[in-house]
Parts: sequence; C-alpha cells; structure tokens
Amino acid sequence: MRHVWGLVQAIGSFGRDRGGNFAVLFGVVGSVLALGAGFAVNVSQLYNARSSLQGVVDAAVTSTARDLTTGVIKEADANKSVQAFLDANSTAGILQADQIVLDKLTVDRTANTVRADAHVDVGLYFPIFGLDSARRVTASTTALYSDKTVEVAMMLDITGSMKKSGKKDKIGDLKAAAKNAVQTMLQNQDPKTPRIRVALVPYASAVNVGKLAENVYAEKQGGSDLPPVAGSSLLVAKTGNKLLPSFSDYISIVSAAMPRPDDCATERKDKNGDPDFSADGPDTVRTNSNGKKYYALVNRDDHLGGGGMNKCPDAAVIPLTADSGALLGSIDDFRADGYTAGAIAIQWTYYMLSPQWRAAIKNAGLGSGPSDTNAKKIAKVAILMTDGQFNTAFAGAGGSYNSQGNLARGNAETLCGNMKSDGIEIFTIGFDLNDKDMSATERDQAKAVLKDCSSKDASATNRHYFEVSTGVELDAAFQEIIRNTEKVALTQ
Repeated sequence: MRHVWGLVQAIGSFGRDRGGNFAVLFGVVGSVLALGAGFAVNVSQLYNARSSLQGVVDAAVTSTARDLTTGVIKEADANKSVQAFLDANSTAGILQADQIVLDKLTVDRTANTVRADAHVDVGLYFPIFGLDSARRVTASTTALYSDKTVEVAMMLDITGSMKKSGKKDKIGDLKAAAKNAVQTMLQNQDPKTPRIRVALVPYASAVNVGKLAENVYAEKQGGSDLPPVAGSSLLVAKTGNKLLPSFSDYISIVSAAMPRPDDCATERKDKNGDPDFSADGPDTVRTNSNGKKYYALVNRDDHLGGGGMNKCPDAAVIPLTADSGALLGSIDDFRADGYTAGAIAIQWTYYMLSPQWRAAIKNAGLGSGPSDTNAKKIAKVAILMTDGQFNTAFAGAGGSYNSQGNLARGNAETLCGNMKSDGIEIFTIGFDLNDKDMSATERDQAKAVLKDCSSKDASATNRHYFEVSTGVELDAAFQEIIRNTEKVALTQ
C-alpha cells in the first residue's frame, strides 16, 4: 500500500509541474519525428543504392552475354568481363568506388543464359535502434541473349538547320556519331555472313534514292498523280495491247517517256492523290478509280524544285549492307541543306526494312534486301533522327509545300504506327530540339511526333525516345540504342 501511495504522489507532483510535463512530451515527440525522418532517409538511400546496383549489373550481364554469343570473349572470360564492367561503373548513382562485389556468375550454355549475383554494403546515414551502420543490398540479373540477325535502318537529318553555325557544328556532330554507330554495329562479325546489316536514309526536302530511282514516277506539271494505267495511249503504243505489261517493261517505258530530273522521291500517292502509307513493293499492282491497273511506283512530285533549299540532297539511300566502307564513305559526304521532309524519310526507312522491297533492291544491284519478317529470327530496327520540326509534304498538300507541318507530322505518325504493326522497333532521337530559333510550340510539336513514333519502353533501362543537346550526347544516344537493339531479355 505504501508503494501505491508513493506512485500516486509522484503522479500528482508530475501533474503540478506543467513545465516539466511539456518538456518531456516535446522530447518524446521530437525523438519520434527524428527517428521517422532518419528512417525515411535510410529507406531512400537503400532504394537508390539498389536501383543503381541493378542498373550496373543489368548492363554488365547484358554486355557479357552479347560478347559470348558473338564470340568476342570465351566462356572462361565471362567472370572477368562482368567484373571489369562492375569496376568501371562502380560509381553509378550513389554508389562509391569499389563497392560492388560479384558474389557469383553462372553461364548456362544449354539455356543460353548468363546470371550474376552481386551486392554492396551501404553505410546508412542514420543508424537507429542499434542496427549496424551498414546494410547489404543485393541484385541479381539473368540475361537471355538471342542470336537473332539484326537489320537497322538509320534515318538521318541533313537539312539546312544542321549546318555549322559559329561554334555549333551539328552536321559534324552527326557525322561523328553516325560513323561511330556504324562501326560499333558492324565490328567483330564475318562480313560474308553478317549478323547485323545497316541501311542509311539521309534526308532533307526529299530523299535521294539513288539506283532505286527506277521505281520512281516523275510527275509532270499539270499531269496525272498516278503512273500510266493499262490501256493508256503510252502503254498501248509501246506494247500493242491494253494489258498491263511486265514490271520490268513498265518501268522502262515510263522512265523513257517521263525522264526524271534527279534521283529524288517524295511520297507515294494513292488513286486519290493522297499519301499511300503501305510498305508494298513498287511491283505491286494497283487499280485506279476506273478499274484500270498500274504499278505502285513512288512519286517524285512535280513541285519538288531543282535548286535552292527545295532540292534533291546529294547523299543517297544505302539499303541494308555490312559494307562499313560504303556506309562510312556516304556519311563523310553528308552536306547540310534543304527543308525537313521527315515523313518522306520515314516512308523510305520503312521500305528499307520491308521484304516487299527486296526484289526492287536486288534488281538495282544493291544487295540481298530485307529478310522476311520473323520475330524469332530477325530483329528489325528503325532509328529516326531529326533536329527540328517536320515541315515539308507534297501528297495532298496545296500552297506552300514547305509549310506543311501538320500534314507531315500526321503522315509520320501514321507511317510509324504501320511500322510498329509490322514488328519494327522504333527508336527516335531529337537533336537540339530546345534550340531558341524554334518557338515553344514548334519545339513541343517536334518532340510530340518523335515520342509518338517511338516504340513503347519495355523497361526503364530500355528507352526508345531520346532528347540530346550536344554531339557527345548524340553519340551516347546512338550507342545506347545499339545496345538495346541486341534484344536482350532481362529477368530479375
């Protein structure tokens, strides 16, 4: 009873001392708040450490799996390869140098996988409740590498806005980055049986299609938007009948009767004069509104000029090849001039990856052409690069053909949608899109079409849309895209 009375007196004394009561409560609350803040900081620290570690381990295993498959390294060198990558990137994110420890590396040749288990010990900013000052964070990655063949078409902007101006040399930056990309893709492979082939589609006011121009119909001012149809006076005069001749005879007749002023092409037009968004080969038979047949040649619009900004670019399309000399030589000769017919360039990028254009490419003596679509064996990739707004279109346009931004962007997005439906993976690069020479609206529109065209990101480490400002960043974007084109599947 004495003990109970003592407790009552103590409580009464505590209650009478309100100052002491407040101080104790404040101390308790303050301690709880401090513990909560410290805990939150620790959680954030551990999350960021794990994210950084996972990214480094993913990249290390991906790189090693690729090198094993392509024969760059031997299986016995896999451990060394992963460790070297971890060491070189040990300061990623919030990690400190030499923190990453490779616990185990497993190469399974039967399943064609490489698995790495790694950890870092993270020093907590706020050790609490007697916990150790360091906590272990782990990450595991298994890379399943597919030895698919890869076909890459690179659409490259060589328009007037890419010209060197003062210290800014965007065309020089593009040349350096594109050449590095080509060399990276084509290295360490047998040129006779290449695993990777690359196509180039440089563009400005139109696309110079080189030897593929035999598949182009050169419009005449005031003439038809469609190539000659069966039964037309031209074909009847040359063939003696009203039937559609063979494709080779057809293009010979059309080229002789309607000579081209250059090797440029604009959009292919449908029977109504609107853009034709298909990837059909030029030897595909079409029917006009009167039921007359013709071949689906690509148009060279009669409004495309022969001089000034609105002229044919010098650099021509190069279909898929593993000939690095031809690709690098073409890039070296890039000259910046002209308007930005981005949708026309996307159209030809589509053709470079479509098996429906294989016959035309082979007939022009430009290689074996694109492979048949087979998602299990072939990876088809498009890289679309521009430094500004698409502003030029001819099919379905009127007035100023170089002020057709809405039409060009709409055409581009439709073509990109068709490409993605055909299994083509699209990466896009916006180069210097925050240039102050463009208005805020123009910048937003340029970015919007590239974002819409790009394929959906499979993960945070496999992005498809890039914004870059410098030559160094442009080069880095190409290199990251190349790593992603290897089609490595990662499972944590």
